[in-house]
Amino acid sequence: DQMLAVFTDRQTVLRLTGNSYESLEGFLSPGTYFFQKKHAPLGMTEKMVSEFYRTLPEGFEAKAKQQGLSFYDAVTLASIVQKETYSVDEAPLVAAVFLNRIKKKMLLQADPTIIYGIYESFDGKIRYRDLRNAANRYNTYVHRGLTPTPISNPSAISLDAVINPAKADYLYFVATQDGRHVFAKTYTEHEKNVRIHQRGGRK
Repeated sequence: DQMLAVFTDRQTVLRLTGNSYESLEGFLSPGTYFFQKKHAPLGMTEKMVSEFYRTLPEGFEAKAKQQGLSFYDAVTLASIVQKETYSVDEAPLVAAVFLNRIKKKMLLQADPTIIYGIYESFDGKIRYRDLRNAANRYNTYVHRGLTPTPISNPSAISLDAVINPAKADYLYFVATQDGRHVFAKTYTEHEKNVRIHQRGGRK
């Protein structure tokens, strides 16, 4: 509770990031940290944010701009990529899909964003009513563009994927049974992939 209070303290957020973000979500570098028992939540938070900036991919802000993203937008997109895949080789492809959809003004339709918005009541299943829930401001099936804030704390891999996406025309992807993804350029192709990998249909 003390850590969460620090993460959402606006003065702390402004001091550590230089901006008036809602919270430090997205800026708390994931990793293993060693602290003494007497270490205060504020000091621990400062270390995590410092590590985020220390490990940020070189030229991140400039390269994000080349993708049409602000610094914060790039961090936000990286947080979505982070929740979609943990595979090093897939991250640039997932990033490419979302960037392509943004450029075409398509809805992102990322399931993890829905979950983030209803996390306290989420029981492990996304239902049709969740897909249509406009009250969930993180619902990218309803609200166009990126989420209002990051939805996780992205790794350097996800951050790098956003500024160095794969050169691909993919607009869709679906998870396979082994946890990886199959990508598609058209909705027809995507529907076929969904039928095969999610519904147990034939190729």
